[in-house]
Amino acid sequence: MSLGSFNLHHPATVAEACALGARFGRTAAYLAGGTELLVDLRSGRKAVAEVIALGGIAELRGVRAIKGGLEIGATTPLAAIAESPHVMAGFPALSEGIATMAGRQVRNLGTIGGNFSCGVPCSDTPPIVCAAGGRVALVAPDGSEREVAARQFVLAPRVTVLQPGEIVTAIRLPEQPARSGASFQRFSLRRGSALAVASVVAWVRLEKDVVAEARIYMGAVGPVPLQAAQAEASLVGQAAGEATFAAAGALAAAEAQPISDLRGSAQFRREIVAVLTARALAAAARRAEGGAR
Repeated sequence: MSLGSFNLHHPATVAEACALGARFGRTAAYLAGGTELLVDLRSGRKAVAEVIALGGIAELRGVRAIKGGLEIGATTPLAAIAESPHVMAGFPALSEGIATMAGRQVRNLGTIGGNFSCGVPCSDTPPIVCAAGGRVALVAPDGSEREVAARQFVLAPRVTVLQPGEIVTAIRLPEQPARSGASFQRFSLRRGSALAVASVVAWVRLEKDVVAEARIYMGAVGPVPLQAAQAEASLVGQAAGEATFAAAGALAAAEAQPISDLRGSAQFRREIVAVLTARALAAAARRAEGGAR
């Protein structure tokens, strides 16, 4: 199928992009890498009259250290994020998560801002950013800026907090505390471009060999990135170890809200979540015990 007919705009600044978005409203769509939007246009899932390309706005690209953490520009290609020394040193779970996504060509085009803005339940980066305590920076047509906790950004499948004309400008990750670690685990039916059947990211902070804090987020098994609150609570105060992590995995599987589709049944997804959770917790604990965070 063809992409359909639309007008293409190339704003040079964030303010210009927001103004165009406000002017055209819901008849417009923002284009970053295009790995989601172009598929939607070609399949007929979405039809728009105006497409606003963000690739020419330099301030939206790059990975940079900021006070208290790291800032990733919204149109930074996923491949560049995964290979950033800042990300590999401070947030290796994000690097490893991106490395499992699609193929190299898609990672060269796809952006983290697009991964968030599309609001697709199987997107891989939002659960990782949620577990890291990240925030999403937004700019509105009137120039006002706001930050939204990553865990509150996606409201429902393909529905986010974004208002007409508003765009994601950056993802901000706080510096991680000592003796903390995170790991992203993903299961798909094949390597390469396959979407996740289920994914889990686990974050833990240890005091000696005891779990002091834990965060677990699941992808592709619910309408939004799901927090496994009961599984998290079960870990606090417990010794880090196989039995503890297996029990948390069982709780996370019960908290998942999977559907049955061509990639797997709901029950299969729950079983996968249990395994991935235990695996992610074990890897996160190893990092917290002295490896790279």
